[in-house]
Amino acid sequence: MVVCNVPDSQLAGQIAATLVSERLAACVNILAPCRSVYRWQGAVEQADEVPLLIKTRRDAYPALEARLLQLHPYEVPEIVALPVASGLPAYLTWVSDSVVSRGGSA
Repeated sequence: MVVCNVPDSQLAGQIAATLVSERLAACVNILAPCRSVYRWQGAVEQADEVPLLIKTRRDAYPALEARLLQLHPYEVPEIVALPVASGLPAYLTWVSDSVVSRGGSA
């Protein structure tokens, strides 16, 4: 599971569609906009952002990260991979079968 915030809903939809169509993600949840408060270049900033929950495989992460960096407008985007400790086996199999790593293996 990868978490990534983007600046607006339109870009969220574009990134989600790209990641799924390129088989870097099985599914991307586009969540409701949120307000982020963060420190950037020495100042406290605030911005409205749209969180993405990206379902992928560990071996596809490097390609997914590289693609997100190409698609994302931020200088340093939030791209955080979280381990999935457990899940419904049929769902996890679907995720695995839906994602292709850069090497082309399933």
